Amino acid sequence: MIGTQLALVRREVWEHRSLYIVPAVLALVVTLTTITGQVAVSSFGQQIDLAILGASNLGDTERSAALNVFMLSMSWIFVLTMGIMTIFYALDALYAERKDKSILFWRSLPVTDAETVVSKLLTATVLIPAVTFAVIAATHLLVLVISSAWISMRGAEGWSMIWSAVPLFDNWMATFIALIALSIWVAPFVGWFLFVSAFTKRSPFLFAFLPLIVLPMLERILIGSNVFFETLVSRAPFAVPIIKRFSEDSLDFESEAQLMELAQSGVSLLSVIDVGRFLSSPGVWLGVVVCCLFSAAAIYVRRYRDES
Repeated sequence: MIGTQLALVRREVWEHRSLYIVPAVLALVVTLTTITGQVAVSSFGQQIDLAILGASNLGDTERSAALNVFMLSMSWIFVLTMGIMTIFYALDALYAERKDKSILFWRSLPVTDAETVVSKLLTATVLIPAVTFAVIAATHLLVLVISSAWISMRGAEGWSMIWSAVPLFDNWMATFIALIALSIWVAPFVGWFLFVSAFTKRSPFLFAFLPLIVLPMLERILIGSNVFFETLVSRAPFAVPIIKRFSEDSLDFESEAQLMELAQSGVSLLSVIDVGRFLSSPGVWLGVVVCCLFSAAAIYVRRYRDES
């Protein structure tokens, strides 16, 4: 079973090269942007030297906070790209094989419909976040190496200014946990997209998002309720219950802006991750159940639909 799934996931990577090409290209763009920015600001020699001198006089906590914000800013770009890739992959995963009739070939192999759909679900919820995390970590390292080399060329000490204060493990662990939590949190949408991909004959993007727009409008017009709309909003990526609640000041750091403020304060990002809160949230497990139901529906449609 595990060997079959690994082979099927490998097949998905072969057939959807964008899963690793897009993050790699984005990493290259971010790196080149960093180099371009450093070259551009180098013309302000005196101001840059004063800024580097001021930064060298800061303590490790202040430099760590600044590097936290820097790394977090880069990570958000890749997380957004991960979301877009997941949507397009899930909507194309079962639709494309019916469109080009390759489903007839795959059905001739000793692989069940359930195994095929599960492999696509694992690709969307596990492989894509894993690739995203690997690219984020590699980009962090590459950009920090370039930045430290640039600082060293300006006459400063790259090791003491960056590497002695950079919270790599803290940031990477927090990013990894957040990506896994985000993937589980949006699993109901992934299951829905796979189901749409399994049954629609054309325009899977339209069939996937039109009900999510029309149903809340009809609910509001016909019965004056916003339950469906509020349910969709509650499953938004920014609502993942993975950040600790700070009951003493009634704040809940769950937005990008608040997380940035937290990073700027020098607080460890890993210290505000609350895995227990995430796992104890009923919404998490309800979402997993909904994802399983939609995936089962996708398996049923793929099994009994005649594509000959």
